[in-house]
Amino acid sequence: MTTASKITLVRVFMIPAFMVAMYLSLSTPWCRYLALGIFILASVTDFVDGQIARRCHQVSDFGKFLDPLADKLLVISAMSMFTQWGYFPAWALMIVLTREFAVTGLRLVAAGNGRVIAAGWSGKVKTFSTMVALCCWIVFVGMSAVFDWIIIAVILLPTIYSGVEYFIKNWDVLGLKNKD
Repeated sequence: MTTASKITLVRVFMIPAFMVAMYLSLSTPWCRYLALGIFILASVTDFVDGQIARRCHQVSDFGKFLDPLADKLLVISAMSMFTQWGYFPAWALMIVLTREFAVTGLRLVAAGNGRVIAAGWSGKVKTFSTMVALCCWIVFVGMSAVFDWIIIAVILLPTIYSGVEYFIKNWDVLGLKNKD
């Protein structure tokens, strides 16, 4: 197993620790900052493992599988916590999940046809804005309804945009090309 994949695996193992810290933050306020630290560290490993994989020629099939899975699990774990606590509406969580499943499905179909759909710029913006928004929410959750809706918008707008962009740019992968 490569160093990059080991770092990604550490990110996966940080998720339960993050969730425990979030639950503990309900009764022990300082645990919110522990959860924030874990979330930030896990988010940073996303950047680090990618840099190591590319610079040290450690790109592997296992890493290609695990890295996006780890990202999705980390983000969805935080969003699920906020949904359970009543701050992130279930419909908003479903938009995020639908986008993730749809883009993953599109990539699987493309891979089956020998084509790789690389992460686009909008997907990277989506990941960054979502992680920053979730960090803000961990610290300021419940501060105000307006703040909560701003966070929801910061998460959803790039999510929807990048999902639509992936499908527009790669529509032909689905074999639905217009035959005029």
